[in-house]
Amino acid sequence: MCIATTVFCLIITYVVLQPSGILQMAMMLLSVCIYFGSYSIMMTMSKPRYSETGIILDSGNDLNMEGGIAEHIKDVIILTTGTQLLSLISDYFWFSLLLAPLRAAWILWNSIIKPWLNQKDEQQDILVNEKKHKLTERKNKRIR
Repeated sequence: MCIATTVFCLIITYVVLQPSGILQMAMMLLSVCIYFGSYSIMMTMSKPRYSETGIILDSGNDLNMEGGIAEHIKDVIILTTGTQLLSLISDYFWFSLLLAPLRAAWILWNSIIKPWLNQKDEQQDILVNEKKHKLTERKNKRIR
């Protein structure tokens, strides 16, 4: 998908449209770098590990697993492919590549930062509940 899109966009850009400037070349190079980085990460993730005797120690990660990092990497590849194709219409579509860092920030917020902040609130609630429980025990002892 990466190679086909890049070749198609290069043919259309340089044969039909005639490149309009350095922006298109720079963004095309950025797209290729994104593809190469994503592909390299996925290759590293799926690579099996062998012992010295040739026994498989780890078969590598499943790239089709839901909720894994490979799913997000595939989303980056799909976003870059769509952006490349849409950039044939207008150069302003290159701004859609900014959706990837926004998505990463959203995932970081929902999976790490927000639970961490809520965890502190839960710990404070536990302390408050313990104090309330002790007070009600004292009141119950006084009443008896």
